[in-house]
Amino acid sequence: MDACTLGDLLDVVGGSALRLHTAPAGQDVPVTEAVLYDGRVPLPRLPGALLLAVGVPAAQTGPLVRAAAEAGLTGVVVRGPDGPADEAETHGVALLSVAEDAAWHQVHLLLASAIGARPAAATDTGLGDLFALADAIAAGVCGAAAIEDPRQRILAYSTVPGQPVDEDRRQGILGLQVPASAENTEQYRRLFAADRPVRLPALTGSGLPRLAMPVRAGGETLGSVWVIDAGSLAPDAEDTLAQGASTAALLLLRARAARELARHRDSDLLRRLLDGTADAAAAQRLGIAGPARVAAFVLDSATSIPDAERTALRLLDVVRLQCEARYGRHACVLADGVVYAVLPSPGERHRKLAEDIAGRAGQALRVPVRAALGEVVPDAVGLADSRADADLVLRVLDADLPVATVDEVRPRVTLLRLAEVMGERRELSAGAWRRVLAYDADNGTEYARTLVCWFDAGCDMAGAARLLAVHPNTCRYRLKQLQQHAGIDLDDPDERLILWLQLRTLAGLGPATA
Repeated sequence: MDACTLGDLLDVVGGSALRLHTAPAGQDVPVTEAVLYDGRVPLPRLPGALLLAVGVPAAQTGPLVRAAAEAGLTGVVVRGPDGPADEAETHGVALLSVAEDAAWHQVHLLLASAIGARPAAATDTGLGDLFALADAIAAGVCGAAAIEDPRQRILAYSTVPGQPVDEDRRQGILGLQVPASAENTEQYRRLFAADRPVRLPALTGSGLPRLAMPVRAGGETLGSVWVIDAGSLAPDAEDTLAQGASTAALLLLRARAARELARHRDSDLLRRLLDGTADAAAAQRLGIAGPARVAAFVLDSATSIPDAERTALRLLDVVRLQCEARYGRHACVLADGVVYAVLPSPGERHRKLAEDIAGRAGQALRVPVRAALGEVVPDAVGLADSRADADLVLRVLDADLPVATVDEVRPRVTLLRLAEVMGERRELSAGAWRRVLAYDADNGTEYARTLVCWFDAGCDMAGAARLLAVHPNTCRYRLKQLQQHAGIDLDDPDERLILWLQLRTLAGLGPATA
C-alpha cells in the first residue's frame, strides 16, 4: 500500500494547522511517522519521519535541521514562523510550522492520525469503531453514551443493555440528529467553551441531565461525547469520559484523513484522465464505466472576487455535493480555476443538472457561476475530448447564456477553434482581408463591415443595405470600390467564403444585425 507523502499530509491538515515553508525534495517524499524531539537522547535514524522540535525555539533549530538531515528525516516541524528555511533548503529537509500557541501533544496526535490513515479506509466511515467506543465509554461511566459531530449529528451511540435513556435520546437516535432548540444551543455554547467534562441540566421535566465533553485535536473541534446522568455514574466518570473523547478524536481524524487521502488520489487520477495521460485502469478505479461527458463550472470572471482561490474550492464542494446526491460516489476535480465533473450517461438530464448546480452555487457563493457541457463520449478514454469541448464552451458563455452544451453553441465554438488554427498558420491568415482592414483604417471607410453584412445577408444587396441602414445603391457602390482598391473578386465563391471566415474569425467582426 502506498505510504503517506508530504503532499498527502498537507492536503489533510495543511492550512492554518500546518504550514509548509520549504520542501527542497518536493512533496512526494514519504512521511512515515511524527516523532517528538527529546534533547536528552541522540537523534535516532528514522528515514521518512517528521521531527517535532519540542522545547527548541524556531529561530534556534538550525542544528536540529542539520541533525535531521543526517538521520534521514523528511522534515522538521517548528512552533512559530521563524524557522531556518534557508538552512533547511541547503540540507534538503522540509521545514514546516504550527501556531505558536499549539500544544505539542495535540500536534503530535493530529499528525500521527493523518499519517496513519490509508486510502483504502476511505470506504469505511469508521462508524464501527465509534460504536464500539460509545459502548466502552457507556460501560466505563455507567451511563448511555453518544458521539456527535460539530453539527450535532449523531455518529454513534451505545447499546449497553439496562442503561436509562430519555425521550431526547430516543428522538436524536431515530433521526441521527440532536433536536434543535434554544436551550440546546446554549448548552453547546457552554460545552465548546470548556476544556473538561461539563455537567448540564435536563432540558425538559421528563429528561435526564448530561455529562458532556468536547472532542478536539490540534485546537480543532471535531465533535462531542455525551453521557446520560441518571444519578448512577461511576466516581471516575469525568476522567473516563475525557479519555474516551481523546480516543474519539483519534478515530475521527483517521477516518477523515483516509477520506481526504482517497479523494486526493482520485483527483489526481481524474486530472490525468482529463489530460488524456491516464489509461482505462484509472477509470475503473474511479468507477467510471460506459458513456459519460464532462461538465465544467467556473466563477464569472467579470465579477470581482476578493479570495478567488478559496471561493473556487467552495465551488468544488458545492458541485461535488450535488453530483454525489444524484450519482453517489463521484469524480470531481478543481484544475486551473475550473471545477470538472464527470456525468454518467444518459445525458438528457445533464443540462438541467448543470443549471441547478450553477444556480445553487451562485446563491451560496454570491458569485455568478457558468457551466459548460462537453460531448457525450462512449467511454472514459474520450473524456479528454469532452473536457476540451467543455473548455471551448466556457469561452463563449456570457451573462445572457450562462449554461450551454457544446451542441447548443457548436457554430460559435467551431469559429473559435477556426480562429485559433487560422491565426497560427501563416498561409491561412494571409489574404485580402488584411488589405480591406488597412484601407478602412487609412480612409475612414466601412468596407469590412459592409462585406460582412453582405455575406450575412446571403449576398443580397437589399438585405445588406437593411443591415447597414443605407440605400442599396450605397452598398453596391462600396462593394464596387472595395474590389477596385483591395483587389478582390467577389464573383468567386471560394474567395467569398475565405474572406468571410477571415473577417469573422481573425478580424473579430461579429454577425451583422439590423
